Amino acid sequence: MQACKQQDNEKKILPEPKAKPADLGSVSALPSSYNAPADNPVTEAKVELGRLLFYDPILSGNKDVSCASCHHPEFGYAESLELPIGVNGRGFGSERHFVQPNDIPFSKRNAPGLLNTAFNGINTDGDYKPEEAPMFWDVRVKSLEAQALKPIQQLEEMRGRDIAVQDILQVVIQRLRAIPEYKRLFKAAFNEEEAVTETNLGKALASFQRSLLANNSRFDEFMRGNAAALTQSEKDGMQLFMESGCARCHSGPMLSDFKPHVLGVADNEKLGMIDSGMNNSFAFRTPTLRNLRFSAPYMHSGKLKTLEQVLTFYEDLHGKPLPNTNIKKEQLDTLAIQTRVAFKNIPRIVEFLNTLNDDKYDRKIPDAVPSGLSVGGNIK
Repeated sequence: MQACKQQDNEKKILPEPKAKPADLGSVSALPSSYNAPADNPVTEAKVELGRLLFYDPILSGNKDVSCASCHHPEFGYAESLELPIGVNGRGFGSERHFVQPNDIPFSKRNAPGLLNTAFNGINTDGDYKPEEAPMFWDVRVKSLEAQALKPIQQLEEMRGRDIAVQDILQVVIQRLRAIPEYKRLFKAAFNEEEAVTETNLGKALASFQRSLLANNSRFDEFMRGNAAALTQSEKDGMQLFMESGCARCHSGPMLSDFKPHVLGVADNEKLGMIDSGMNNSFAFRTPTLRNLRFSAPYMHSGKLKTLEQVLTFYEDLHGKPLPNTNIKKEQLDTLAIQTRVAFKNIPRIVEFLNTLNDDKYDRKIPDAVPSGLSVGGNIK
């Protein structure tokens, strides 16, 4: 009996079980190679054809803009402007401007970088389907193949005012079919008699974009087992990044969950309108944090010029009014509210973010394009 009482007393003084720690997300290295859709396997012929098309302004309505006008290797295949200037633009980088007179608006959102878009949609387990890869800030299309044709159809990006949206792709195809070199290259890449088609145009552009890898940063080396790849301060920054809750959304190998979130970032006044995001919810897809050194400014509106400003924005979510007056506090994403970035920790978190840069990516620019037009469009 005495033994039973002693056991009961021991039970009473056992410590309470600890609460389960909050899920702060996880990050990991990128794979060394990428998957392609079953109906568009990667070949060198497709990649090199896609490269020529990417730099050829023949894809634009007025033959003055190429894909590279707003996605140049100098900027990590992104853009240095807050909002890109497409049609009726001239110049490169910060010097790019509209030719006057002008009635073309700025492109609606900041140009996201194309490096590592082969991995769009990859989850924390490293699984992804390239056929279902989410594209654009509002995830309005899936797959690089579908994405590649959209800028050609967009008025301010590449189409211009002279050709109707329902006609532009067929006009471009007829142009390409009239160039013997393109007919030869398409036939070699797709092994079809009449290979110059809208579908194959999208496949060639997607194949090139998918080949643009920057997947061997110092962060990747560290995550693959090289403890010396990061300094102690950078490791501390990584720990603070995780503890602040940043990896709840910026997770996995691409440091993105690829999901839409409402943050309350300010609209860009150059746009001249309210940008209500995905399905008018003011939500925008989580961007990757890789290669941020090349792709400033940041956020969908390009309103934050530095990483310090981005992290300060998250600190200011607690207490200060939202920069976007069209959004109320109760509309903010729960995960954004749970993110707690202390001002004193910002320098070390920035140190960590800089370990995600990999400057050893494909920067090859063709010497000429088959149309004979200016390589890259009017960027000189």
